[in-house]
Amino acid sequence: MSVHGSTRARSIGTGAARTRSVLMDCAKAGLLFALVLGATTACDTSSSSSSSSGVDRKPKEWKTGDCAGPDTSKSKDGYQALDCDDPKATIKALQVKDGEIFAGAVECPAGTDEIISVKVSFGGDAGAGLPSKTICGRNLSGEHPGDAGMGGGQLVVGDCVDDQAKEVACASGGSKVLALAKTVEECPAESDDPIKLFPSPGRPYDAICTTKA
Repeated sequence: MSVHGSTRARSIGTGAARTRSVLMDCAKAGLLFALVLGATTACDTSSSSSSSSGVDRKPKEWKTGDCAGPDTSKSKDGYQALDCDDPKATIKALQVKDGEIFAGAVECPAGTDEIISVKVSFGGDAGAGLPSKTICGRNLSGEHPGDAGMGGGQLVVGDCVDDQAKEVACASGGSKVLALAKTVEECPAESDDPIKLFPSPGRPYDAICTTKA
């Protein structure tokens, strides 16, 4: 489940008939590369100006609207910068943010399907690189798991979760997310099935305010 929710809940009331405590999995398949996520993706850049293959390795200055596609040469979940009209391009950057060491601190806009950590590596080792930028990517295809209720991307209001706080497609059941709050007490009154989470560095919320969908 994604735990990098882009929604910061506000105090809008109290009340929760039952509270569950869940140790959330801080991983989301298909998200940050070589950071602390379970299945990771990335665009890697090197600190050197060239590599043994002769490919230019000067760090790319990423900007909104840039595109990328899979690159399995260094990682099975890796990404590379591509022209948007390249048939291999699969995502476009909705937003480019600073790099984050803690995955929970990443907050991308609504509609983000993939979160890619751009890392600057030293000595050509992508796994030892330092996060320099974070790309909030939207699929170029019509498939958008990051949309509310679709079961992917970051956890946002309108998504659904199972009993272990794992994000699931609302069509398959689960509890609907009404808000993401720092405490259960901040959940809205209609949240009758809140989930209390163990703290995670950088994550802006520690409670998922839910109701049975």
